Amino acid sequence: MDFSSTALRVLRQVAESGSFTAAASRLGYTQSAISRQAAALERSAGVALFERRFDGVQLTPAGLTLLRHARSILDSVAAAEDELTGSAPRRERVRLGMFSSAGAVILPGALTRLARDSPHITVTTREAGTPALLRALRAGTLDIAVLTSRPPHRPSDGESPRLHTETVEDTELLVGAPSTGRFTGRTTVHVDELVDAPWIATSSSTADPVLGVWPGLPGRPRIAHVTRDWLTKLQLVSGGFGVTTVPSRMAPVLPRGVSLLRVDGAPPEIRRVLLARLPGRATPGISAVTEAITSPP
Repeated sequence: MDFSSTALRVLRQVAESGSFTAAASRLGYTQSAISRQAAALERSAGVALFERRFDGVQLTPAGLTLLRHARSILDSVAAAEDELTGSAPRRERVRLGMFSSAGAVILPGALTRLARDSPHITVTTREAGTPALLRALRAGTLDIAVLTSRPPHRPSDGESPRLHTETVEDTELLVGAPSTGRFTGRTTVHVDELVDAPWIATSSSTADPVLGVWPGLPGRPRIAHVTRDWLTKLQLVSGGFGVTTVPSRMAPVLPRGVSLLRVDGAPPEIRRVLLARLPGRATPGISAVTEAITSPP
């Protein structure tokens, strides 16, 4: 088998992106070039590596096997390039991914603790949804990721071997409402009162459910605004333009004009925050980042 480093990078990027088109955009190639590299890789391997589906591309079991080895090969190539060019890093780099809103509450404190206790570690961060973070972990373009899960709290991509996960915290889902107006002075709201409320939501996809709308809401929600940006969501709430769901852990960073309400008449909605990484022994850098995130403030 003869695999070029370019072809292995294509394999890794397709695994992370979930499509040839997205992989081409990330790598700066045309889609036809990505398709040619993928076909050449399959010819060399002698087996199908990619499963072409209506909703994208997934790696076959053989593709996942090759991906596991590709991560090690590409890491070795990068290390060799650094040594040959005299730019071998003196600092350990850890690539951290996180879901939207985790950065506002978790990241600043963790980076402060790392700067104090482990100044030799450099952390780079990337925000994405949980499915995209899981793909990036498998592809080896992230070292560790902060994920969120719903009960029964088994965030998994269904692939083997299973990722190593560690619980950071459980947080209750609340409703963020304008401090003035209909819910002035309230600390709770009945779920039936939310049926006709204008909701501020995050756009949905086949991989992610609609976020920002109470999960147990009776009937179809009236979605007034859609945005992925948390600051925009909360400023819209503050301005009186709608309500949205907010994890209780975000209470310290809410802007003025936003009140948090517990929902009566429906079961509590608990979200778990987890750290995930590939199985096996963690590097010292990953262990330090894990400790910085899971340690109390």
